[in-house]
Amino acid sequence: MTILDRNGEVVTPATTLVYVEWQRLLDDTSTAIIRINPDGDCCERLSLIRSWRHKLIIYRDGRPVWEGPILQVEWRFGEVEITAGDVLAWLDRRVPHETKSFTATELTDIATWLIEDGFAPDDPGHDVMVVAPTGITGDRAYTIDTDQTGDHLRDLAETGLDYTAVGSTIVLLPEDHSAVVGALTDADMPEGLVVAEDGVSLATRWVVHGDEDTAVKGEAGGVDSYYGLLERTLEQTSILDNDSAAAAARSRLRSSYPVPAFIDTSEVTIAPDAAVSIPTLVPGWCVDVASTKTCRNLAARFKIVGLKVIEDGDGEKVQVQLAPTGANSGV
Repeated sequence: MTILDRNGEVVTPATTLVYVEWQRLLDDTSTAIIRINPDGDCCERLSLIRSWRHKLIIYRDGRPVWEGPILQVEWRFGEVEITAGDVLAWLDRRVPHETKSFTATELTDIATWLIEDGFAPDDPGHDVMVVAPTGITGDRAYTIDTDQTGDHLRDLAETGLDYTAVGSTIVLLPEDHSAVVGALTDADMPEGLVVAEDGVSLATRWVVHGDEDTAVKGEAGGVDSYYGLLERTLEQTSILDNDSAAAAARSRLRSSYPVPAFIDTSEVTIAPDAAVSIPTLVPGWCVDVASTKTCRNLAARFKIVGLKVIEDGDGEKVQVQLAPTGANSGV
């Protein structure tokens, strides 16, 4: 671990760690927590840490896997706890710096502009990687000094775009990205899992309402021969054209229909010898999961929506959050 000042100087290497937890999240800002037992000069250095002025960098096997601004510091007797947010946290404290309109523009291009505009006046160090275009174009308009850039980015993520932070890089990719980075079986999940159906989230038709002044609306789905008709609506006033609203409706439909089976747990603990590489467990990518330990056998492809790594006196624990993709290979 390293704590860096805005000017690039090392505040402290944070070598007396007793607890480390870091995450990756899909379409949101992740956090990291470290606890340090200070001694000697380390204690004096830790007293200098300030929120937003300093940045936390976490390494795994000698390579940086997470970084972002420190958000909170707690000094206790014999221990210092530091909480940080990833590079996306800065965008929750930035606003558009110019008025900008887009017409029939690829969503990854709009997202890239939001990110670059947000960091333009004061860049803490970031990169943008576009894995692939979404294939969805839309109309958007942003007004100078109006609403947070992070919220604008989250709005785009509801219309066919996914994003995540890996270190200092913000990764943009299509919501239907289905590249597989590994496979898990019952042996790889020693704590077990629950296979369930999520009827609450099931919808066979979505209607998305956009800009109120122009009555923008899009829809997807309809009456299903098996489930019948289950309808949901969503209002997203940042959408300015019917095509974008329809794309948003299709995006919602993909995540809520069909729902044959899913893993009813937000956290699946992976065995240390599982045939997956922790650095490749990036939200937006997929893993194939096969389980026969419950009465309902499962063989399906799941999207990674979150990763949590905890290291303490008991060793390292890796948990992955999975969500249905609709690309099921059988249940």
